Amino acid sequence: MASPSLAEGRVTRERYWQLVEDGVIGPDDRVELLDGVIVAMSPQNPSHAFATAALTRWLGAAVGSHAYLRVQLPLDVSTASIPEPDLAVIAGRIEDAAAAHPTTALLVVEVAESSVAQDRLTKGPMYAAAGIQEYWLVNLRERCVEVHRRPVRADRRYAETRVAHAEEVLDVAALPGSSIRVNDILPPQPIPAAR
Repeated sequence: MASPSLAEGRVTRERYWQLVEDGVIGPDDRVELLDGVIVAMSPQNPSHAFATAALTRWLGAAVGSHAYLRVQLPLDVSTASIPEPDLAVIAGRIEDAAAAHPTTALLVVEVAESSVAQDRLTKGPMYAAAGIQEYWLVNLRERCVEVHRRPVRADRRYAETRVAHAEEVLDVAALPGSSIRVNDILPPQPIPAAR
């Protein structure tokens, strides 16, 4: 699929959904709209799938009745950005999203190996500008989780950032009492062969 954004300038939310409706972007096209550009999403290797499944199981149990979990579904954060984060914890009831995609989240998680730079440099600022209270970047390359909190919308950045490794415990600010070890998110490392 050729990207219309290259020929016609930045793509708006309305243009993006029109391309979907017209069949230019099909159900098998793994793309998302980021800051007015239609971007291909990386294929999911087994490590990505493991981390996404582990977080889905844990967050699904942690959200309770005041929120719900969306997995790899659109989040309508601005007139030029409709990312599809790996996970999003949304306040309210699932029925609230029957007519339109959510515009904010309590937590957004991106799992990344080849897309670490894009998730850090494009999606992080985009989520901060949208006022998303907490953003996790599960960095499979460096086997850590980058935790971003307290968005500064006007500056497109988070005021609080930390990196959690191995045995450290993560908690979701909006889900009191929820916690998970970083190692429980990351795929097990292969055991080196004996010599």
